[in-house]
Amino acid sequence: MALLLGPAGIGVLGLFNSTILLISSLTNFGLGISGVKDIATAKESKNQQRIAKVSTVVRRLVWITGVFGAVVTLALSSWLSEIAFGNSDYTLAFIWLSSTVLLKQLASGQFVILQGLRRLKDLAKANMIGSALGLVVSVPLYYYLRLDGIVPGLIVTAVFTYAVSLYFGKKVRTEKVKVTPREVKIEGKGMMMMGLMLSLSGIMVLGESYAIRIFINSIGGVEQVGLYNAGIALISTYVGLLFTAMETDYYPRLSAVAENNKKSNELVNQQTEIALLILAPVLVAFLIFIDWVIIILYSSEFVAVNVMIYWAFLGMFFKVPAWVVGFIFIAKGKSKLFFWSELVSNLYLLGLNLLGYYYWGLTGLGFSFLIAYMVYLIQVYWIASVKYDFRFHREFVKIFALQFALALVCFALIKFITTPWMYIIGVLIILISVWYSFKELDKRLGLKEILKNLKK
Repeated sequence: MALLLGPAGIGVLGLFNSTILLISSLTNFGLGISGVKDIATAKESKNQQRIAKVSTVVRRLVWITGVFGAVVTLALSSWLSEIAFGNSDYTLAFIWLSSTVLLKQLASGQFVILQGLRRLKDLAKANMIGSALGLVVSVPLYYYLRLDGIVPGLIVTAVFTYAVSLYFGKKVRTEKVKVTPREVKIEGKGMMMMGLMLSLSGIMVLGESYAIRIFINSIGGVEQVGLYNAGIALISTYVGLLFTAMETDYYPRLSAVAENNKKSNELVNQQTEIALLILAPVLVAFLIFIDWVIIILYSSEFVAVNVMIYWAFLGMFFKVPAWVVGFIFIAKGKSKLFFWSELVSNLYLLGLNLLGYYYWGLTGLGFSFLIAYMVYLIQVYWIASVKYDFRFHREFVKIFALQFALALVCFALIKFITTPWMYIIGVLIILISVWYSFKELDKRLGLKEILKNLKK
């Protein structure tokens, strides 16, 4: 898509996607998170009727919220075009894209059930196959239609994602139960109330992201938005694959032991250590080879975003533990606490981003990312320690100190050492990071044994 559309096309695509995601978050009542918690709790009870009932309620609610979201998009299509692009030229595009709001919500309902029941292989297959089919069909649209292929491509991808999610969702065998509208209302009330607070938190995140894109577009133009989208995709999507993988398994497990502070704190520490050990070598390698990564995943036109990514990758070392600790509030059902925490963090993140871009352009956005997540880690750790007596283990502090020191060395190499010495020394640093992570992960997970079994 980067090759076919260029930075300007990626900017348009990013504005469409961020608008649709914002509308979805405004109208889905956080069912993607609250539904997982209720289904995971039902599974823990081992009551098959309870599992079936909660699953049925989730399916009914996603239809209601999905239709609501589509209607809102239709009604506000002209206004959305004005907000996102500064004119009404894209009104028809948003009318068509209203269908994706419904399809995304219906697909999320199937994913909620799979995740809550910990059908992780089916969940992974559904996501992979749906995305692959959408890609295969949408790329020819971009090739032949260029910018005019963006809207059809988004719709086609949403159709395939829903179709595949429905196929895997039907593989889940639950008891047949009759659920009346009154029962849907009663069962769904708690789900929707908790989900509403979580939804508001999600809206703040997307709202902050949307606001900064609009700000960049107004000052730097749509090409700068495209460069920013490319950088954020590398930071939050490609590197963020780890977060997606962790959340899929970690959240239901944490929800199951959330009432026990000792067990939940132990699980959070384990997850933080493993997450950092997996991610640190990737971040170190990306720091050294980021120009090549950008060229391979995008094109040479996007290399201008590299300095933003350098700073943001350092910020990821703080985002990882903050993100893991933050799940304590959701797992314990403290949606109000989570909401206020996220409100404060998104306010200073937005403020730092606006100041950063205004004075230093894309580089300033990377620096603001680092500062914001340093503050956010302090914030969530303080709340968790006061409320739930949470403490980081000494092992985590040791892992963080060593891996972050290696990342700082790589950062210094990029700034002060010329090629080829930068790459030679950088590869040595990467190998040290990989060796240390492998050694520590083997202690926790028995990696050597897993690799031996794979060979068999």
